[in-house]
Amino acid sequence: MAKQLTSRKDNYSQWYNDLVVKADLAENSAVRGSMVIKPYGYAIWEKMQSVLDSMFKETGHQNAYFPLFIPKSFFSKEASHVAGFAKECAVVTHYRLKTDENGKIVVDEDAKLEEELIVRPTSETIIWDTYRKWIQSYRDLPVLVNQWANVVRWEMRTRLFLRTAEFLWQEGHTAHATKAEAVVEAEKMMGVYAEFAEKFMAMPVLQGIKSPNERFAGAVETYCIEALMQDGKALQAGTSHFLGQNFAKAFDVQYVTKENQKEYVWATSWGVSTRLVGALIMAHSDDNGLVLPPQIAPIQVVIVPIFKGQEQLDIISEKVDEIVTDLKSKGISVKFDNRDTHKPGFKFAEWELKGVPVRLAIGPRDLDNGTVEVARRDTLEKETLQVIGLGDKIENLLVQIQDNIYQKAYSFRDENTFSVDTWEDFCQQIKDGGFVRAHWDGTSETEKAIKDKTKATIRVIPIDEPMEEGSCILTGKPSKQRVVFAKSY
Repeated sequence: MAKQLTSRKDNYSQWYNDLVVKADLAENSAVRGSMVIKPYGYAIWEKMQSVLDSMFKETGHQNAYFPLFIPKSFFSKEASHVAGFAKECAVVTHYRLKTDENGKIVVDEDAKLEEELIVRPTSETIIWDTYRKWIQSYRDLPVLVNQWANVVRWEMRTRLFLRTAEFLWQEGHTAHATKAEAVVEAEKMMGVYAEFAEKFMAMPVLQGIKSPNERFAGAVETYCIEALMQDGKALQAGTSHFLGQNFAKAFDVQYVTKENQKEYVWATSWGVSTRLVGALIMAHSDDNGLVLPPQIAPIQVVIVPIFKGQEQLDIISEKVDEIVTDLKSKGISVKFDNRDTHKPGFKFAEWELKGVPVRLAIGPRDLDNGTVEVARRDTLEKETLQVIGLGDKIENLLVQIQDNIYQKAYSFRDENTFSVDTWEDFCQQIKDGGFVRAHWDGTSETEKAIKDKTKATIRVIPIDEPMEEGSCILTGKPSKQRVVFAKSY
């Protein structure tokens, strides 16, 4: 298999596009801005989904499903929410087509909806209309619900996985008796996302809150995790929102307290999407293809036989069956690539492109010696190991690979995080890329001015960094804390 990818150094954007398509993750569809997620790409999403779903359930959440269509009037009930999504909404106006006198399919004007429907861009409104029916008393709280769904946001500039008109995600929506409980929930789910990103995706993230300009439409506070991609741009990898009582008041969701008083409930919402697949690609992959952390890889080990003729393949297959059984008993996902339509060199390159963490090669000589060649995808190193005890060695190797991928990403972020104190240094560093820690006077006007001048935004106001007196890089006004700026996806 010939080298297929543009190098990251030559054209990072093209490298990403090449990799998504040539590693069989996704492709553009006939619908502008929408994508077809191919089986291998969807398998990665399924791994993410499975882990996250378990984490949600461990924290007391249950799955439900709410309608794809939302009455337009629902959006008008929460002003800042509708303002935030108005430009991205797809609207259903009719419910039927017909054939005209020329045989063309046209909209049937007699089938116009009495009220137009919004195709779900997010579900706060339809869910809070539902919660009004579910919540009457303090005994009904908290409501801890998650939904796995698709959403539509009519993006004008799209890129596979990172920004598409339709994408897959999960959205949690919870209701609580007190403000304190809701804040704890929002912070907890930010922590769940951070744990998932670091432990499973091997992707270090910053945790904190968004500035008012970057806050979710309708939220009182937005908590987030931010990751740094290899081109020095930031990617928002997950958000958790404290919604206060805004949606409860908009949809009149009240409960009777223990003291027999009526109170509005407190709300959160939180979500991650198939954008995480894009983050996984950009955080770890190289010019040879995908580099997948074992915890997320659909196939953790691929075995490639080296053979001439069916007889050799049959003999090798007997030994491979033993290896596969051993590995599967340890919970390791394995593929035996015994295709006779492609040569071993092609298979090596294909599985390297697809990022399988460990590749085993075994031929007649290996059978005689009781050995197997082991290749690591993360370092491209090879070694020969004895088949005896191989399962334990591979199990340990996968742990090493997971840790190495994380440490490499962590070191990259550390080396590309900078503190600056002057406007000139700030502008230069933003141009060069990376996370830039700088003082900001706390005003939306200054934040907007910085964005207009440099295209950089405040990615996160860190929650785990100490206060530090300083002067705003643009206005010189007092600041009590550095915030993290970057250009972003």
